[in-house]
Amino acid sequence: MRFVPWYALADAAERAPASPGMFQVRVRAGLIDYPRGKSAMIHYGFGEDVRAAAAAFSAAHPGVDWLCRHAEDISPREIGDPEALCRRYIEQFRARFGAPPTLPG
Repeated sequence: MRFVPWYALADAAERAPASPGMFQVRVRAGLIDYPRGKSAMIHYGFGEDVRAAAAAFSAAHPGVDWLCRHAEDISPREIGDPEALCRRYIEQFRARFGAPPTLPG
């Protein structure tokens, strides 16, 4: 599995695939303080239809200047359970930064 290059979150409805998988969201500029470091990452999401999931997330946060990217070349095991894949990324983030990704505000 790999992630495509970052694109504007507002473009997720056009760029993300209408298939199972996961997506990531980060701030465009700057970093967020976490207990054990700083990261631009603010959200991991998943869906049976990544396009719909990312578009819904974008619609819930209008006007933000965030970036999004989605996974591609996902293994059959991972694509069969995108929620578990997303949980694994969140847990890896929590282990490294001491907290799950958090929306700024």
